[in-house]
Amino acid sequence: MGLVYPRRCPGQINHLRCGKQKSFLCHVGNPTIPEPVKETEERRGNCNILTLCRHATNCCSVFITGLHGLQVYRALRSEGSNINTLISPVLLANSLSALSHIAKGATARQLQELLKSNKDEKQAEKSSSNPFTSMRNANGTSNTLHGSSAIFSKQVPTLESSLLEELQAQFELDHVALGAGNKQEDMKKLSSWAKRGMGGVKEMPLNEGPDAEDGALILASALHIKGFGDHGFDKENEDRRRFLGTKYTKVHMMHRAGMYRHYEDIENMVQVLELGLWGGKASMVLLLPFHVESLARLERMMTLEQLEKWLGKLSSMSMALSLPRVNISSTLSLQKQLAALGVVDAWDRKVADFSGLGKGKIHLGDVLHWASLELVSNSGSKDSEEDEEHVEKPKVFYADHSFIILVKDNSTGALLMLGALDLADGPALHDEL
Repeated sequence: MGLVYPRRCPGQINHLRCGKQKSFLCHVGNPTIPEPVKETEERRGNCNILTLCRHATNCCSVFITGLHGLQVYRALRSEGSNINTLISPVLLANSLSALSHIAKGATARQLQELLKSNKDEKQAEKSSSNPFTSMRNANGTSNTLHGSSAIFSKQVPTLESSLLEELQAQFELDHVALGAGNKQEDMKKLSSWAKRGMGGVKEMPLNEGPDAEDGALILASALHIKGFGDHGFDKENEDRRRFLGTKYTKVHMMHRAGMYRHYEDIENMVQVLELGLWGGKASMVLLLPFHVESLARLERMMTLEQLEKWLGKLSSMSMALSLPRVNISSTLSLQKQLAALGVVDAWDRKVADFSGLGKGKIHLGDVLHWASLELVSNSGSKDSEEDEEHVEKPKVFYADHSFIILVKDNSTGALLMLGALDLADGPALHDEL
């Protein structure tokens, strides 16, 4: 007999029975439903994704991509209205570093304070744009990644071409002129760029696009990642289950047994699971609360130090995974959040100082960020079925409720993506009663 998933009570960690059959799933019922939620590395030397490299410019720029990424994420989540929030700290840090490179005076200092960087730290700036190289080269294998960054200008008379070339060479930041069109035409151009930058994936529309005045710069970044671990999930081991998020829905749940790095924090009531990506070049880390609950408690304790502690305690063990097949997409305007974090002058035409880039009253009009993450079956290697034959007494990771996702590059330590799955798309449970 294969693995059997028993009925699950809220907060209970189940144990499974494992037989010798290759197909390990035997569906015997759905979990018990509690009341709905009320919701408004692997170490590489000293260059861990969550190590604060405050004093070493030859280390990874974790402080830039990690700390400020958490700050922006928390600012977004504190509003309560952001569901399935998803950002790329490394892309955002790279774009803001490029902006600080062309800014002067107080405008530059405010950006540098957020990034905790210095213009003279060239290695720290460059490292934030390097992590995607090896993964882009591996596109078309078990996982795919597409990303792009650009600076859009609205009716800026003269831009310094040599500086634009430097931004492209050092930060891979393209320049796109918006022209004299209206707000709708600007949004169409921005959306078209984002779709191309994410490899053709349809992007979520902005609730309200930027109202760019003449002289405005719009900083844009877009990232799409597709995959759910190197080993993947077989569609034969997939069924319909309940996902207990901010709304209760029916989703396709993927099941797999194998050896994974895992840690169970009893005190903080959270499971930590690591899935390898791109042949170990990157990892996806899932933070799953023991109970069905809002992610607010977990997010409050999610500091860089706490994340480092969790990753340091991961160990390889037999695991039985049940994970939802979902697409998470997020389109964000970050002006409000960045202003709250101290970037104030850049938006004000009267005081913003981007005089090195060109003439006129150049200012920052908006910072737009598109991100998409596809967690799908059949994304892994062909030897994944073989791994399932050797699993005994597996630990259960049953992700039928909200969890946090991190994607990190294992060579540079950069945080490629950070987000939350609050709600899985699917028919509401009451629709099927």
